[in-house]
Amino acid sequence: ILISLLITSASARKPNIILIYMDDMGYSDIGCFGSTKNRTPVLDQMAQEGMRFTDFYVTSGVCTPSRSSLLTGCYPRRLNMHIDQNNKWVLFPNARKGLNPDETTIAEILKEQGYATACIGKWHLGDQPDFLPTRHGFDSYFGIPYSNDMGRKNIPLPLLRDEQVIEAPVAQSPITRRYTEEALKFIQTNREKPFFLYLPHTSVHLPLFPGEKFKGKSSNGKYGDWIEEVDTCTGIILETLKKEKIDQNTLVIFTSDNGTDHRIRSLHNGLSIPGAKGKMTEDATHVPFLVRWPAVVDKNSQIN
Repeated sequence: ILISLLITSASARKPNIILIYMDDMGYSDIGCFGSTKNRTPVLDQMAQEGMRFTDFYVTSGVCTPSRSSLLTGCYPRRLNMHIDQNNKWVLFPNARKGLNPDETTIAEILKEQGYATACIGKWHLGDQPDFLPTRHGFDSYFGIPYSNDMGRKNIPLPLLRDEQVIEAPVAQSPITRRYTEEALKFIQTNREKPFFLYLPHTSVHLPLFPGEKFKGKSSNGKYGDWIEEVDTCTGIILETLKKEKIDQNTLVIFTSDNGTDHRIRSLHNGLSIPGAKGKMTEDATHVPFLVRWPAVVDKNSQIN
């Protein structure tokens, strides 16, 4: 991404960037990567209009380390984000550590280049003020700061706007729709200047909470319902880019932080290789990766 930005930095208009990041979605959970259970016509069309990476790997089989690498380009251990203070694999509510404010993120680099930046969705790199997205180069934040199964009796699952809790506990079933609505507002507000939208969905981390309009509509239970909702919402975002006449100059990336949760393997028609989320195995780190950028990326192309 950064190389492409440097190449195009002299052009009249820098490219917009939208990074859609799934939570615990496996390699073959969408049609263009082999799913026969989940209907994903928008993502399948995105693959036809752009590039499919069939050999893309993340740096960890769990959320926090993988996300730290995504935003910084560093291995998790170099960031001290491979474990929490109790030697657990991911950060939990009220963690004493998080992504160090001194680390440089892609949002900070883009902000220096004149980009508007927003994070909408699951963060999971520290829930204390010093570690939140607004301290790491994002102009705004709207989302749940960690995994959706981390609500506690004394710490109900929160929804944040910037650095303030605005709901607790947050209703989870509408969350994908609400993320999408926030994304549309950001795109429309910043259509006249380059922007970076980081959209890390809560979907499809357990427990499963598809929106009301999608419940029971797939042939793959709540898991399929939620994937199909994200597919529909991705379509709404792509249509908005066309409506705002910024489609050609917008790089859209779709991928996942790690593989599927082993507790729902029966609903996951992924790779026939042992392993799942939580390990450094094929199923845990080999994830789908799609790129669409009409002005630059060849249609129906593939990198193996």
